[in-house]
Amino acid sequence: MRIPATLAPLLLLCLAIGCADLTAPHQEAKDSPKPEPARPAAKAQEAQAKPPPDRQRDRAARPEDEERVEASHILISHKEAPRARVTRSKEEAKQLADQVLAELKRGGDFAALAEKYSDDPGSKRRGGKLGSFTRRRMVKPFADAAFALKPGDTSGVVETRFGYHIIKRIK
Repeated sequence: MRIPATLAPLLLLCLAIGCADLTAPHQEAKDSPKPEPARPAAKAQEAQAKPPPDRQRDRAARPEDEERVEASHILISHKEAPRARVTRSKEEAKQLADQVLAELKRGGDFAALAEKYSDDPGSKRRGGKLGSFTRRRMVKPFADAAFALKPGDTSGVVETRFGYHIIKRIK
């Protein structure tokens, strides 16, 4: 069969267009993301509820996942302490802290003594309550003492750079 010369260019054009259409889906498939295989509903919910293993590790290091205690304190500060608003010496502060501790041992009310003696303006108005905190949130000597206490117990005098603390663990 012989194709007339006037139809040859048209036939070549149709052939070229047809071949382009045949290759187009392969090119799109390379550029477009592959759809995920269908999962049963239970597995899909489980995957959403449980973060990937690397995220679980990151989450475990977050402060909200660490052990927490709830405590109150009485801070007796001295003029050498950072942010101190008192004029008493370090020795005077230690003596006052020892006096307050002795009063507590005689049955004094912790909240009332905190309101009367504490130099921490934030917790003083709340009877010394600090709320719940992690070990990392507090300076080491304070955290060590607070976490060593059992709920309901009161520490001895604990020295930090902020002064002398008496700590009562609530939870």
